[in-house]
Amino acid sequence: MKNSRRKVGKYEVGRTVGEGTFAKVKFAQNTETGESVAVKVLAKSTILQHRMVEQIKREISIMKIVRHPNIVRLHEVLASRTKIYIILEFVTGGELFDRIVHQGRLSENESRRYFQQLIDAVAHCHSKSVYHRDLKPENLLLDAFGNLKVSDFGLSALPRQGVGLLHTTCGTPNYVAPEVLSGQGYDGAAADIWSCGVILFVLMAGYLPFDETDLPTLYRKINAADLSCPFWFSAGAKSLIHKVLDPNPKSRIRIEEIKRDPWFKKNYLRVTLRENEDVNLDDIRAVFDDIEDRYVAEQTELMEGGPLIMNAFEMITLSQGLNLSALFDRHQDYVKRQTRFVSHKPAKVIISSIEAVAESMSLKVHTRNYKTRLEGVSANKATQFSVVLEVFEVAPSLFMVDVRKAAGDTLEYHKFYKKICAKLEKIIWRPAEGMPGSSLLRTMTC
Repeated sequence: MKNSRRKVGKYEVGRTVGEGTFAKVKFAQNTETGESVAVKVLAKSTILQHRMVEQIKREISIMKIVRHPNIVRLHEVLASRTKIYIILEFVTGGELFDRIVHQGRLSENESRRYFQQLIDAVAHCHSKSVYHRDLKPENLLLDAFGNLKVSDFGLSALPRQGVGLLHTTCGTPNYVAPEVLSGQGYDGAAADIWSCGVILFVLMAGYLPFDETDLPTLYRKINAADLSCPFWFSAGAKSLIHKVLDPNPKSRIRIEEIKRDPWFKKNYLRVTLRENEDVNLDDIRAVFDDIEDRYVAEQTELMEGGPLIMNAFEMITLSQGLNLSALFDRHQDYVKRQTRFVSHKPAKVIISSIEAVAESMSLKVHTRNYKTRLEGVSANKATQFSVVLEVFEVAPSLFMVDVRKAAGDTLEYHKFYKKICAKLEKIIWRPAEGMPGSSLLRTMTC
């Protein structure tokens, strides 16, 4: 059996760090500078089959236009005969949603700081006539220094010339503005502001302001802005949230008014933007206009036998990027959110154990090489749920299993991860205190 590690242009491509319906995201390194990047890989056949050429072009163009310290940066776009590679900033701190899941809620000061950074990013998008339309904690990442980065512009909209209102209903229901649900046309800026208000509430409360199991009830609550703030919200926070979560988009507070709000302005640090930064879209035109004839040198290093070998640098990026304190300080609870574990069992035994446990949980199992995809139905039976587990060799006779959500609810994924770890207890190795490397390895355990 053979596994491959390849180069795309000047980038050495490593493990998969995320995947969705139409794309995979892989960790990579710029071989010229040593910089870590994320590579979004899309198959041209899939793009053409689903008639997504214009949507993908739009997403890439938008990310090039909206350059801001609190927005994930797009470096360049490359293509081979069969694939398109979007080279993005590699953000090491994980999803903001993970912080909420594991802490329950954030302090008012911390929530305010993230909200300030979110509003700065959204204001910059709106100044470029770009509306995100799917703002939620899962699309908000954190860098190694704890700064917020907005990602995933797949649903973003640039209004057509002369068209003021948007008409597509999209986004995640709990975060969507009432006028979006009505289907009557809506102002993208006002809709994004509503989503920002829901996010602020979730950060401070630890739960959603509008959360019902059946959609008709959920929609009624959203349309009426039927919410109650917890007792620990300050008066200033409550006042601002009610102004943002105004069901009438015409009277809803605007970004310039949010920035003048006394609660918002506390400890506010204004973002400095690079002046006169040119945006060149030539690489996007070349990739899509000459879709069959453009090539990128793809060199494949074939390795015989077992799973991909993970080098030390990749292991470090698993744990808070360049913030190395997370590798050694076992009192930092947020490290425990890492969804991976280590095992001394042979790679084939690990895979067969995962398959057996998955089948006992009535999940569909698809295994190829040393990667297994598990599929099932979510707890509320409303959506599909899938998880990918991939085995890496980190040392002789020591393997790491990387577990990641492919589809479904993030909170449900965390519950699934704890459950499967409990069932795989016999193959999971937990390093003893004081042994060499134990601090790093402990960040990989359940």
